[in-house]
Amino acid sequence: MASRVLLTFRNGHRVTMLDQGIDERGPYLRLQHELGEPGRQAGPHWHPVLAEEWTVRRGALRFRIDGREILAGPGDTVTAPARAVHEFWNESAGTVMDHEIRPPLRHWQMFALWSALDEAGATTDSRVPRNPLALALLWELQDGYLAGIPPWLQRLTLGSLAAIARRTGYGRRLLTPAEPN
Repeated sequence: MASRVLLTFRNGHRVTMLDQGIDERGPYLRLQHELGEPGRQAGPHWHPVLAEEWTVRRGALRFRIDGREILAGPGDTVTAPARAVHEFWNESAGTVMDHEIRPPLRHWQMFALWSALDEAGATTDSRVPRNPLALALLWELQDGYLAGIPPWLQRLTLGSLAAIARRTGYGRRLLTPAEPN
């Protein structure tokens, strides 16, 4: 069982690592999100390999998965399989959800970098990094693609910027001690 590590964002979003490991279904990462205010949490994107599952503990979330809209309340579980375009919104203040990622790939590192950027004031009010190098690193760590933009174009532009960020040490300077080894 992983030690519980907490990441916080200026808007009140808190992400707690609950567990990571391997079980009969393979490697996983389990997180809990506490979402303060209603609003968009993730824009449309997809992952070639990983699947995500969310279980609402308190409040309400609206998901769009492959064009299908789902309103989820306490006790509801919603899944986005690999390759499914998905996005979601927090519909009520104080929403709490469990989030499972299989396989986790670099999702925790993405949240750690994102939190570090936000804490440093390097993101907009909607938590988008201001620096294109930081945006590219987040893109790379999500292990997926933005919907509506050809993957080859994302690899060319954001992938190239992420490579520059890694070569210059930009990402290492931002990561917090919350990133597990």
